[in-house]
Amino acid sequence: MAVNRRLERLGGLFREELSELLLREVNDPRLARLVSITRVVISSDLRHARVDVSVMGGEEEKVSALEGLTAAAPFLRRKLNNRVSLRRIPELSFRRDDSLEQGAHVSDLLKQIANDRDNP
Repeated sequence: MAVNRRLERLGGLFREELSELLLREVNDPRLARLVSITRVVISSDLRHARVDVSVMGGEEEKVSALEGLTAAAPFLRRKLNNRVSLRRIPELSFRRDDSLEQGAHVSDLLKQIANDRDNP
């Protein structure tokens, strides 16, 4: 249980640090769009970290942003090494997280249903 809590804390720390790095230090034009890191899941052996990202925009922008993040992974890993004191910084892999958009869509549908009920 303590290991899980440690991994969750590390995931939160990585999420904060990666967000800051993307905002201030990455100059890839593919990442100029609104990219949000929603979650970081670190393996129990600390070798791998799955970074879930939400990208606002169309399908082409999302694919492009993921390509940019994948290309920036070694740079981000080196920067994390300077910011986080761990013996080994995990390999970063990025995965698209569409849950924010799906939530917004569901919210819009619920508003539409409420409006339809109020104005038959």
